Amino acid sequence: MAAVKRNTWQREAVRAALLAGEGFVSAQRLHATLHATGSPIGLATVYRALADLAVVGEADSLQSPEGENLYRACDSSGHHHHLICRVCGTTVEIAAHDVESWAQSIALEHGFTDAHHVVDVFGLCRQCSAST
Repeated sequence: MAAVKRNTWQREAVRAALLAGEGFVSAQRLHATLHATGSPIGLATVYRALADLAVVGEADSLQSPEGENLYRACDSSGHHHHLICRVCGTTVEIAAHDVESWAQSIALEHGFTDAHHVVDVFGLCRQCSAST
């Protein structure tokens, strides 16, 4: 289990900015948002705070199709997956029981234990599909 880190004003500022935002955001964009409000917080500190929030389950983290790490305030506890619109960023949290069963089954088949996985599905939401 990860060590509990003390809450600092910087971590609280990052947490508040995530809660105020909508959808997933990069560390750079969150840093720019914080600076626009006058915060002196550094980019490296934003990266560390986001990583820490993801470890303790207070932030969702995923990798965009372009390979960039993105974060958002976590809406639910426990393991879950996401459907993410590539155009507008609309995100829906989903349970994927078939994926869970498959991941455990394939791990056992190959002699792996304590298997973990990340599944995020990118596509176009209904509204963006209709406008293309």
